[in-house]
Amino acid sequence: MDPRVKASLLWGVVGVLSFLVLLQGYELLTDYRYSVAVKAGATLIVAIGAPILSYVADGVLD
Repeated sequence: MDPRVKASLLWGVVGVLSFLVLLQGYELLTDYRYSVAVKAGATLIVAIGAPILSYVADGVLD
């Protein structure tokens, strides 16, 4: 696997996990609960967007 692709996929994992931790912290602090569909949809957007953005940014910054 190309190192650039591998790095962007790993940044995607970091982005998804960070998003989920921040969402859980927000829910714990505010006592507001989002539905599972909203959580899954937003997580899917982050899971698609983070690797794409990191792949593009790696090409631009090199």
